[in-house]
Amino acid sequence: MSKTVELQIEKSRHLVEGLRKHLSGIGGGVTNDEIRQMEQALKELEAANAEVDRLRDELSPKVKQMNEVLARVKEAYADKKKTLKGYYPQERWADYGIPDKR
Repeated sequence: MSKTVELQIEKSRHLVEGLRKHLSGIGGGVTNDEIRQMEQALKELEAANAEVDRLRDELSPKVKQMNEVLARVKEAYADKKKTLKGYYPQERWADYGIPDKR
């Protein structure tokens, strides 16, 4: 859970509890229906946040794996590019998809 969302959930829970306890003393402006709506929105936020956390847990290893493959591809690209540049004159580099110019 992100700190921002976690903090907002906690603050909202405390506010709802306080509103429930002291609703009669507020003197209008806040109704039971509004408190129920806020509680419902809070439940939706908690559910959405739980879903995001679950997706993050699934995504993190896949991102790590992708980054490892990306590093291998970049290394292979650099190695092959260096080899081609060593064997062929600059005019032929484009034939192999190397856009570099000196």
